[in-house]
Amino acid sequence: MSEYLIELKNISKRFGGVRALDDVSIAIRPGEIHCLAGENGSGKSTIIKVMSGIYTPEEGEILIDGNSVGRLDPIQAVHRGVQVIYQDFSLFGNLTVAENLALNTYLLEGRKRMDWPRARSMAREVLARLDVEIDIDADVESLPASGKQIVAIARAILAEARLIIMDEPTTALTRHEVDALFAIVRDLKAQGIAILFVSHKMREMLEISERLTVFRNGRKVAEGAMRDFDEPAITRAMTGLELDEEPYAPEIDPAAAPALEVGDLRVAGIVHGVSLELRPGEIVGISGLIGSGRTELARALFGMEKAVARTFRVAGRDVFPRSVQEAIALGIAYVPEDRLSEGLFLTQSIERNMVVSILERLRSGLFLDRKAMRDKTGQMFRDMQIAAPSPDTAVGNLSGGNAQRVMLGRWLLTGAKILILNGPTVGVDVGSKAKIHRIIRDLAEKEGLAVLMISDDVPELTGNCNRIHVMHEGRFVAEFRGADMTEDNINDSLKALR
Repeated sequence: MSEYLIELKNISKRFGGVRALDDVSIAIRPGEIHCLAGENGSGKSTIIKVMSGIYTPEEGEILIDGNSVGRLDPIQAVHRGVQVIYQDFSLFGNLTVAENLALNTYLLEGRKRMDWPRARSMAREVLARLDVEIDIDADVESLPASGKQIVAIARAILAEARLIIMDEPTTALTRHEVDALFAIVRDLKAQGIAILFVSHKMREMLEISERLTVFRNGRKVAEGAMRDFDEPAITRAMTGLELDEEPYAPEIDPAAAPALEVGDLRVAGIVHGVSLELRPGEIVGISGLIGSGRTELARALFGMEKAVARTFRVAGRDVFPRSVQEAIALGIAYVPEDRLSEGLFLTQSIERNMVVSILERLRSGLFLDRKAMRDKTGQMFRDMQIAAPSPDTAVGNLSGGNAQRVMLGRWLLTGAKILILNGPTVGVDVGSKAKIHRIIRDLAEKEGLAVLMISDDVPELTGNCNRIHVMHEGRFVAEFRGADMTEDNINDSLKALR
């Protein structure tokens, strides 16, 4: 009997002239928590699809329990115990928890009618196995991301999963929810279920995983016990570069006129009297639990929420943006957390996505000045270091980091002096994350851009901000700066709010 649940040996996969996987091997033991790391485009998604039968490799061998399986298709993979939980969870939002959990079983059995008592019994039993409580009659669309994650895991268990592949499972979770997920993962390990944990977040890799495999450019470049790695070593393996970043600490003149002054800002029922100052060249962070009012505050500053304030000054002028158009005219820009649904036109080109906020400025009579449009986009394309063949590339074809840089470029073209970033590097790999941080720092330090950075990633805030506010129930409840601005202090503050 093989010691491995699944082995992929010398796998190669091509798409046209591109070699997505080049002679890679990976093996996972029963009951093992194994992390797969790599930047976007490294081959992680391709190997997952080979493992789950979606792609057939041109070369190599797949073994399950030591036996070669030949050609593997998705149905065979499921029958052999391989389950993938993708970032969107692939659940039916308009069905209840019980219905989502029972559906696959009933389909495999060829049932044409729902056996409600059995469905509810199945749901209760599998959730008890996970030691979690969820309303089995609630529609899945009403659940938070952590609840949907649990339903997806429970569904995999009902399908008798032996290997659960989790693709970026913590992207939309708070730290508290991550802790709860990790408790479930450890319980699954104790039951003999293997977990392949795919993530960009190195601290989470180090915390949860026993073994690590790193891909870069379609090749396996590192593998071993997690105890043999630290963050710098993982970064070097993923990128081939040293990306150590010194904390952002430029001298900010406290006497300088603020770029933005807000006093006693309120959004009915959500934000309760927030006061904030941003100076040119300053990066101010906001952390807080989900529901703290952070996003509503950002949207209010950008004219997207109905709000009132005792004071609202931009560059010393008493103003108040009542719409997005007014905020843009005042030099305020906002990059939302969900860039895919709120920020970008995925089927349109980089160029069109960048100039959409300055179309009026590019108008020449009845037509757009195509040369000016191309010149402005080309310069920003280079400044933002976007990895794409040209500005004509569709944004939907870009990695998360490049898509985020398109968003930054769009707002910088407006001449913004105040930049609000909500989750600036969510879903972005470590190399792109470092580039985005460098761009933001340079814009602040060299061009005097005032930045408000909202993030769940505490190291991101402590490494890039001059000071950090903690927000809870619509109010700022703590502020950290200087020597007090440490990860431990901020995490302790957040834990006290739960």
